[in-house]
Amino acid sequence: MAKRARSSLRTTKPLVKPPVRIGPLDAAALVGELRQFHEKAEDPDVERMPADDELYGALLYAEKHSPALRGQPDEVRRTAALKRVLLWEYVKEQAELHQVRAVDDAREAGAHWAHLAPPLAVNAPSAAYNKAKRLRATALTDETPQAQPVRRTPEAVLRAERRLILEQAAERRAQEEAEKRHRLLVPVATRLLEQRDALHLDEDADYWLEEIEAVLPHCHTPLQMVSLHRYLDAAVRALTRHEERTPRPVGLTEEARFAVTAATEFMKAAAITP
Repeated sequence: MAKRARSSLRTTKPLVKPPVRIGPLDAAALVGELRQFHEKAEDPDVERMPADDELYGALLYAEKHSPALRGQPDEVRRTAALKRVLLWEYVKEQAELHQVRAVDDAREAGAHWAHLAPPLAVNAPSAAYNKAKRLRATALTDETPQAQPVRRTPEAVLRAERRLILEQAAERRAQEEAEKRHRLLVPVATRLLEQRDALHLDEDADYWLEEIEAVLPHCHTPLQMVSLHRYLDAAVRALTRHEERTPRPVGLTEEARFAVTAATEFMKAAAITP
């Protein structure tokens, strides 16, 4: 008797397949469509159907009153049932997301994994930890271009969480660098503006200095700082072009030349800083 070939399918394959999820969904609109099916079927109790935004109650109603659709064509009954399947899957996904947040709140309040084992319906603290990690996969995405949900394994979740921590740290560093540049931006722009009368300006440079003068007293928010940064950059470019076209420097005094140099160097540093 020929020996049966061993399957090449790995036992872990179900764990490494990219999960498929419903994702964002206009649940209220789908409940409204279910309501229309029942209204067209002249369901006598349709007035008791919960509102469109009461998803759980509306699904229970649609399940209990599904016999009201028996007189409808098969396509209508099939479509209504499939919408219920879709909405229940959506409810399950949303429940996992909210359960993760509840676990986080419990942990933040000092709950140990032993405390979380009974409400998570497991028998040991380690099992509670692993289940919480698997639940967290619903809120994380991987590094693929499509940003697929993370595999439901504690190891995959830990990798995704570490990646998220690194990304958040990089974002914080970028924000700190931006704040540092913003702190230097105002004095550099102020110094250049103070030397305005000692600058040889063309129409473009004069225009951008006017813009700086208008926004400088009100630079408090990040958006205002971005505007000031753009105006200073435009002013420096205009001054540089003007100086290249004329035989003399745009700064008529030593202080003015220092102010122009400081603004130019600041913009160069800002351009190469990540």
